[in-house]
Amino acid sequence: MKPLELPLAQMTVSEKLHVIETVWEDLARDEEQIESPDWHFQELHDRAQRTEAGTEKVLDWETAKAELRKRFP
Repeated sequence: MKPLELPLAQMTVSEKLHVIETVWEDLARDEEQIESPDWHFQELHDRAQRTEAGTEKVLDWETAKAELRKRFP
């Protein structure tokens, strides 16, 4: 397959995000073909242990988005 070249330097942030979203949606259509790396499973296991131990901070999605927007305006 020929490498895809995008004019990234000329693209707006909105255009770049649109490209990312388009690629992600395409990948999600065949998610069974994507194998998660072992470290994903280890991270999920570690987070579950921290949650059970009460050391993992768990936020609902709206709160998490608000915190991220404060940190990265």
